[in-house]
Amino acid sequence: MFDTSTPSLVSAATTLAVALGCGLLIGVERERRKGRGPGRALAGLRSFALVCVTGAAAALTQITGLVVAGAAFVAALGVVAYWRDRSDDPGVTTEVALLLTYLIGVLCTWSLPLAAALAAGLTALLAGREPMHRFVSHWLRPAEVRDGIVLAALVLLGLPLMPDRPLWGPVLNPHVMVQLLALLLAVQSLAHLGRRLLQARHAVALSSLASGFVSSTATIASLGLAVREGREGARLMAGGGLLSCVSTQLQLLLVAAAVQPAWLTALWVPALASALLAVLWGAWLVRGAPAEAALGAVSTPRMEGLPSAGEERMFSLKGAAAVAALLTGIQVLVHAMALWLGAVGLYVGTLMGALADLHAALAAVFASSPPGAGASLAVMLALVVHALSKSFTAGLVGGARYLAWLAPGLWAHTLLGVTLIALVRS
Repeated sequence: MFDTSTPSLVSAATTLAVALGCGLLIGVERERRKGRGPGRALAGLRSFALVCVTGAAAALTQITGLVVAGAAFVAALGVVAYWRDRSDDPGVTTEVALLLTYLIGVLCTWSLPLAAALAAGLTALLAGREPMHRFVSHWLRPAEVRDGIVLAALVLLGLPLMPDRPLWGPVLNPHVMVQLLALLLAVQSLAHLGRRLLQARHAVALSSLASGFVSSTATIASLGLAVREGREGARLMAGGGLLSCVSTQLQLLLVAAAVQPAWLTALWVPALASALLAVLWGAWLVRGAPAEAALGAVSTPRMEGLPSAGEERMFSLKGAAAVAALLTGIQVLVHAMALWLGAVGLYVGTLMGALADLHAALAAVFASSPPGAGASLAVMLALVVHALSKSFTAGLVGGARYLAWLAPGLWAHTLLGVTLIALVRS
């Protein structure tokens, strides 16, 4: 039994009051769906309020057997109600919600904020029945459901089972590799769902942002090819190419968070400032392009590991796995060069990696070295070399006009990021 002193009485009264509020909140939603007459549902406003207060009162006695008995009683009520339900589509939502409401009351004696948050979440879940059913039954496509299951299995089952220790120096960590793969798949999935929610007018911008998370250089090349073949205008495609650089900066922070979170302190301001400049410049290019040029959606190239615009799949597992393998392989290359040639090897390996993939090269730097003068210089050199690689690709594939629209914004946001990294380092 709890103390009869004043503070304990006040605490108990507060607990019971919060439990009553939680029960009433859930009960209001259930009362609206309870119905009337002999076929009405198990519980409504008063029942949910009483059950939640009962759970709190049982927990306040600190008698474990009483708490367990109360839970068993509520569960038995649910079983009896389900057995007596003669409707064509009997469900167990109300029965399960009633038992959870009892447990919320018990939880009130341990953490009032957590209990209140759980009650609010349960009420929102119950109230969102129709939109959730429509989303699952009519909006989601079968391939998207399968991809969602694969991603959930990877995050909830595969990731926790991976050993979190590097196999060679600071690299080849299985947990980090699977985490990077999960990040790539999650970003592709969100981008795919976002594309379906937006109009065709914005397909170029969103497709570029999405594919930039996997390979901004490949995105710039594919958009430049559309310009060279005369399918799209140079300004619109340059805007899309510059928006893919926004994804480059954001994924830089994602890679840093996954590989070496200590780098976030040194990179978040330069990366976000650079991304902001790129998104403003890219949006200006896209909005200023001829309206008729923006009506044709640009399919995301298969080589970037993303599905094309006409497919239902949310992501390409093979493409994302190939990118994750590239990230890991260049990490190994940079680490080997650093072991062989020391600091010079770190710079050389990073610059070699940046020509192929910026994030792979920087992931190797993050894994090999903590933030510092030498490592920061390697990051700045990698950003400049990667901008050179993008410029060369744009000019070679898309031609001079495409490069002329793309290069100013590309170099402006790159030099802004490099300058801020240098200032943070100093």
